[in-house]
Amino acid sequence: MLIDTHAHLNFSAFDKDRNEVIRRCLEENIWTINIGTNYETSKKGVEISNKYKNGVFATVALHPINLETGLIKRKIDEFEGKHFEEEFDFKKYKNLALGKNLDFRSAQIKGLAKPSTRAKLGAGLVPHRNEVSGAGAKKVVAIGEIGLDYYYKPKTKKKLELFKEKQKDLFLKELTLAKELNLPVILHCRMAHQDLIEVLNSNIQYPTSNIRGVMHGFVGNIEQLKKYLQLGFYIGFNGIIFKKIEGINFEENIKKTPLERILLETDCPYLTPPPFESERNEPLYLRYIVQKIAKIKKITSKEITEITIKNTKELFKI
Repeated sequence: MLIDTHAHLNFSAFDKDRNEVIRRCLEENIWTINIGTNYETSKKGVEISNKYKNGVFATVALHPINLETGLIKRKIDEFEGKHFEEEFDFKKYKNLALGKNLDFRSAQIKGLAKPSTRAKLGAGLVPHRNEVSGAGAKKVVAIGEIGLDYYYKPKTKKKLELFKEKQKDLFLKELTLAKELNLPVILHCRMAHQDLIEVLNSNIQYPTSNIRGVMHGFVGNIEQLKKYLQLGFYIGFNGIIFKKIEGINFEENIKKTPLERILLETDCPYLTPPPFESERNEPLYLRYIVQKIAKIKKITSKEITEITIKNTKELFKI
């Protein structure tokens, strides 16, 4: 068994073969947590998860780069689908996390099993048919991905300061949502570790705080890693550990992260590990992340698998 703690099977990159990808995962006993990045992808992730009895979960959130600021323009992500910039509606996202206002009957998502194919999926793969209001809450396991992202940013100092404040305000609202729902958070950070850590330090008194979660796809230095660990966060590693980035030592980061704090992820459809870099990433490739971490930690892949499953179940209560 493996658990991909950060996948995007809810993205348009999987519209043509989503059901087949999920079928392959479940046949190989690979569970997935599909991460929301705006209301549409969050809702889609919840609807997908509710079609399966187990093994497919969801999170809801507005990603910082999808926040409507009026200060930047970014390219459409072909993998994600149509770019939806939006203002954060606290109540709307809360209701989605609680499974309210979901129309399961209209959730005819591309790539999901059709009635004629359900019988072929096998006992463990039969889509879940519970249409009771609130069913989505059982499959929403976190608020995420949330955080700060300064990759796309305004050029003038005044606009940049306003841009950062808007993202920080969103981050605080989503941390509040996680607190209210007693759900862990999935943190996203790009070119903003100092600011993100400052916000967390102001809102978390570890170990008494009820804010818990994972720093997903960690790309940072050892000192930043230590600070996230001190705040009680797990660290997610994905295919980016195969890349060479100036100033980042992925091998050392893995060595310094305690086994009981490691989570596995693909961030699919992005960051496909070798030798499949030219292909769309998917949860089946998680095994290569396992092998790489096991080699660095000098233990077996089986040990990495067992420990990370335990870590994942403890954090997300699945």
